[in-house]
Amino acid sequence: MTAGTWKTPTLVLIGLIAVVSRGSGQTGPRAGDSPQSPRPLSTPVRVCAGGDVTLGTNLDSTWAKSNAEALWQQFGLRAHPDSLTLALRPFLAGADVVLINVEGAIGSGPAPTKCGRKSTTCYAFRQPPSAARAIRSLGIRGNDSGSVVVGNVANNHSHDAGPAGRVATIAALRAAGVRVTGVDTLATPLALASGDTIGVLGFYTESDSPNARDLPAVRRYVAHAVARYGTVIVTMHLGAEGAGAQRTRNANERFVNMDRGNPVGFADAAFAGGATLVVGHGPHVLRAAEWRGDRLVLYSLGNLLTYGPFNMQEPANRGAVACATIDSARYVSRAELRPTMQLWHGVLRPDSTHRAWTLIDSLSALDFPTTGVTVDSTGALRKRKRP
Repeated sequence: MTAGTWKTPTLVLIGLIAVVSRGSGQTGPRAGDSPQSPRPLSTPVRVCAGGDVTLGTNLDSTWAKSNAEALWQQFGLRAHPDSLTLALRPFLAGADVVLINVEGAIGSGPAPTKCGRKSTTCYAFRQPPSAARAIRSLGIRGNDSGSVVVGNVANNHSHDAGPAGRVATIAALRAAGVRVTGVDTLATPLALASGDTIGVLGFYTESDSPNARDLPAVRRYVAHAVARYGTVIVTMHLGAEGAGAQRTRNANERFVNMDRGNPVGFADAAFAGGATLVVGHGPHVLRAAEWRGDRLVLYSLGNLLTYGPFNMQEPANRGAVACATIDSARYVSRAELRPTMQLWHGVLRPDSTHRAWTLIDSLSALDFPTTGVTVDSTGALRKRKRP
């Protein structure tokens, strides 16, 4: 199979699960055995998930104007959310659930920004109101109702236009038909066409979202969702950022003097609560993935579609859509990666070099020698053979 010629995809997820940190002195099962018995689904669920998605910014008018001109002159694309998302849809084809991280506020008009005038390390993004409809369109399939589309707002950029801007973002997404997760500690229920209902729960390392640094609380919130829905997907926005943050370690990570959480400890906690799939984003680069028995954690899927003043140099221009099939609670039967590349801000293409396959395979071997995934020549995520 080559990039850009996908067959009906298996499940793609952008989520992460928390489990008790092995490095904190606490104890807990490595594979995350849960007291709840698995709850079967009437039919396997196909989910498509990716990392960070930003469809423009109107908080920086100078950047917006100059890059809109470059986008049209160099690539023949308009700087409109509907135009930008056209290239993303093929990566999500066939999914029952589409899950993305909404990296930025949504709205218009005067707004405060979290960044000071002289800041060189702060970025603020507010996408135009039409971004909400464009995000919902990622799940449209022909004439039917298509996929359930879930937008995660448990991240550091949903606050970019202030608290009122975050409220407006949530309202815009909901009005467009996007299911929103990461607003509070309750899982978002997804009623599927099959008649099944599953849950999605988003975490970030701040107090106004479910706090990914509070590992005992992560486990409780996930366990509560599992008790209600059985199958739960957890999405996590945490970890250090940039080219130097590709490795995944069982330790708290820092970025610009902020505690950005322990990704391995978080996955431990989520799995201990009974989560089925954990998908991470936040570092803006790809990271390792692990099989935890029949469950899967992807520590970072990187940038997916980012039209804003982001760093687009290697390796930040490489991402992936993760496709997985969930057969029942705590059972992922198969998974694959669909590698992406951004040629320019918001210019998305299939990556014919399959760089994501190589990166995730090698990083998984380095960081998780016994449990890390192997990525075969089709992009499928396999379990590592034990010596």
